[in-house]
Amino acid sequence: MPAENKPLAQAAGDIAETQYAQQIALFALATLAEQRESDSESHILRVQHYVRALSQKLSELDAYRDVLTPDYIAALFHSAPLYDMGSVGIPDRILLKPGRLTPDELAIMRTHPTIGYEALLRAEKIQGRSSPMLVLVKEVVHAHQEKWDGSGYPRGLVGNQIPVSARIIAIADVYDALISNKVYRQGVSHDKAVQIIFGERGAHFDPDMVDAFIEIQDTFAEIALRFADTEEDMQRKIEYLANAIAEQTEV
Repeated sequence: MPAENKPLAQAAGDIAETQYAQQIALFALATLAEQRESDSESHILRVQHYVRALSQKLSELDAYRDVLTPDYIAALFHSAPLYDMGSVGIPDRILLKPGRLTPDELAIMRTHPTIGYEALLRAEKIQGRSSPMLVLVKEVVHAHQEKWDGSGYPRGLVGNQIPVSARIIAIADVYDALISNKVYRQGVSHDKAVQIIFGERGAHFDPDMVDAFIEIQDTFAEIALRFADTEEDMQRKIEYLANAIAEQTEV
């Protein structure tokens, strides 16, 4: 049946189903990026829910109320899984190295926001137009490693130069990195993670966002527990890291 002859309800259903399928595809792609870092699908779920909780808390403030609308928060929730997509362009020998990176390795690691951002730009160019739906994705991919005091990368943005979306992602990302167990190290406690983030207030993180995070820290802890890594998640991390090391040894 031609699209123009479909009943309105059916056409709306088709659009909704297409959007849902796209969300599933994007989440699947994001899990591949996280797997390259020996991480899990649960990490993505945790970050999404941290982002939504922090955004909702910030939306109560006058400074953020006009930006953090329900539609914006929903869009950011669905964009969050792709924030680290540029990591697929980083070699395993660097991405999975358990010890401290050398200056040269660190320089390569710090290209991952640009790698992801430029991939999105190229895709838009090939398709012939940009999409307003990708604005948030491009923001979080390109700016999630920027720091409030300007010491971040890749552009050294300062303060409000950093998009709101990326400032929110930064806290969610760091909190989860701190509390999560890796193959080669144990995560820290919730209280220690909160202490570390508070210590970076006005340095790494937007002070307003740190204050909001402190107020809802119990919500972060609940999310971390609800979407905790399973034994299967950890086993997949171990197997992926072991296979990556074996491949590097063979080379």
